[in-house]
Formats: sequence, C-alpha cells, structure tokens
Amino acid sequence: MSELPVIQTRGLTKYFGRKCAVDGLNLEVPRGCVFAFLGRNGSGKTTTIRMLMGLVPPTHGSGTILGHDIRALTPEVRARIGYLTEEHQLYGWMNVRESGEFQSKFFPKWNAKIYHSVVGHFALKPDAKVKDLSRGERAGLCLALTLAPEPELLMLDDPGLGLDPVARRALIESMIYLTRKSDRTIFFSSHHLSDVERVADYIAVFDRSVLRAACPLGTFQECVRQFRLRFAGTPPALPKINGLLQAIRTEGELRVTCVHANRETENTLRSLLPLEMETLPLGLEDAFINYLGERGEKTFILSEMEAKQ
Repeated sequence: MSELPVIQTRGLTKYFGRKCAVDGLNLEVPRGCVFAFLGRNGSGKTTTIRMLMGLVPPTHGSGTILGHDIRALTPEVRARIGYLTEEHQLYGWMNVRESGEFQSKFFPKWNAKIYHSVVGHFALKPDAKVKDLSRGERAGLCLALTLAPEPELLMLDDPGLGLDPVARRALIESMIYLTRKSDRTIFFSSHHLSDVERVADYIAVFDRSVLRAACPLGTFQECVRQFRLRFAGTPPALPKINGLLQAIRTEGELRVTCVHANRETENTLRSLLPLEMETLPLGLEDAFINYLGERGEKTFILSEMEAKQ
C-alpha cells in the first residue's frame, strides 16, 4: 500500500477577483483515515474541495489527489473518487432504479450489491420518482450512487446539511460502514461537530481562508483546555496568559480557556488564589468554538444588561 498522502497541497491559493478564498493551503491527508474539514461558513472549505476535484483552477500553488496533479485529473482518476455535495444533484425525471442503471454505465467498477444495500437502508422504492423524494431520501440515493463504484477516496462536501437528525445519522453510518477499510479514505466537511467527533481520525480547522490547525482529533481536544476557578467574591483581574483563548467572568467564578496550556499556565492561575481550581473536559464543539471565537475576556450577555440597569 502506498505511503504517499491521498491528498497533498503546497501553497494552494484561490482568488475570486480581489477576494482571497483560500490562502496558501499546505495540507496532507493520510491514506485510510476519516479526515474532517472544519470551519465557519465562507471560510473556503467548498472552494478547497472544488479545487482538489479539479473543478476550480487554483490561482497559485499546487496539489495532488491520489498522486495526480489536480489540474489534470483524467476520467480514470476521477472514477476512483466518490464526490458527494450538499446539493444532492440528481435527474428528477428518473426513478430510483433508472438512476442506478444510468450511473453504472460510467464506472468500470460498479458494485450493485452496495447500491441496493444503501437504497434499501433508506427504504427507497425502485419505481419512486427522484423529484418526489424527500431531502433525506435524495441524500440516501446520492450516497448509493457515490459508494457503488467502490471509490478509493470519498469526498463529501457537507452532505448532511439540511437533513433531520435521523436521516443525517443514517447517512453518516452508511458512509462509514461501507468505506471503513484500510485502503479507503474519507475527506468530508461538516457543520455537525457531534458527527465529526464520532467518526473522524483527523481534523483540519479552516478560518477566513487560512488553515489554523491540522492534527489528530484527540490532539486538538487535548490542546484546548478550560479551567474553572472559584472565589469567595469577585474574581481578581486576569494577568497576561500565553495562549489565552477566552475568559468568562461571573460572580465568584472565572472560566479560562487556553491553547497549549502548561505548568506555567496553571501556576499563573493559581497565583490568583482561588478557593478551588479544576480542569474541565471539552468536547469537540466547545473546543472548536473557543478556538475560533472572539478572543479575550468576556461576560455573559445577561450580566452586561444587568450592569447597565
């Protein structure tokens, strides 16, 4: 099995006019992993995926996917990639059976068993017209069409967007179950961080067109730590702390979130002489929001309103 990254970029950059959508992206995606691409709306995730798929040319920089230049992907290389977008684009005049028959003609490898398995999992009737399917059913049909060619690499651009929780979970579980082999790779963007936390091995955090972090999921969660300090009265002023992400002050309590906290961080906090100090575990969603949120000391909105009265 090749040890080369499935996806590799060097300085990948895209401008639309004067607006920079992706700025100097350096990224490597190992083979055989589930890699989540995270960021706010408008941060450049979809543009990056479209560049990797050869659908949008980069302004500067380079990239490879499955070892091939993204500027010159052949039909043979594209056949090894399953690409699923949030729009779930299909031919509405076809029925479910016709959609599968039509799609199968474009791929040398077509596993009808996988197709029918996914279609059955979403309880899709073969004669049902695509235009009459619900959004969740359309997502299930798109997944069946994407997985049946048994792609080496699955590229998913927020496929669960707009789905109800039941349909979204069915989509994620089907995707993982049918592609979780050592030689298969999943690269997906999502705003549903609970899904990411359940399935991802690695994450990349994208913000305002710039890659801010790329590491194993567990490493990211370990690097973002929150401390809760309790005081008898109003907490004292917070000194300068390296890596401070956010501090929230309430009556008798101070919550401090830092990145790359160490013994020096803890000693600085203890110098405030709290009655009690503890480290709080953070899930991916809390760690992500603190990492990308507005930095510095804050108070709760209701506390600010009460202070003005």
